Amino acid sequence: MSKKCNVCGKLSCEEKKIDYLYSYKGNYLLVQDTPVEICQECGMIYYEASVLKKIENNFFEIQKHKKDPDNYIEIPRLEYTG
Repeated sequence: MSKKCNVCGKLSCEEKKIDYLYSYKGNYLLVQDTPVEICQECGMIYYEASVLKKIENNFFEIQKHKKDPDNYIEIPRLEYTG
């Protein structure tokens, strides 16, 4: 059953899994298969607070070398020049 979107008001939010990029002070963690609800009308993405908290906790554990990530990737960088 679809849930109502808080932005557009349509009953079109569906559960999906996406890649989520967490960032903090220039450091990043790519979290694959993050559970979300996405409005099929306007594209608004909803995250459960508990999911975001778990991602945040994992990020800081990795930064403090208490946990290992699944792997490392390299991301190209380009500054916007207008």
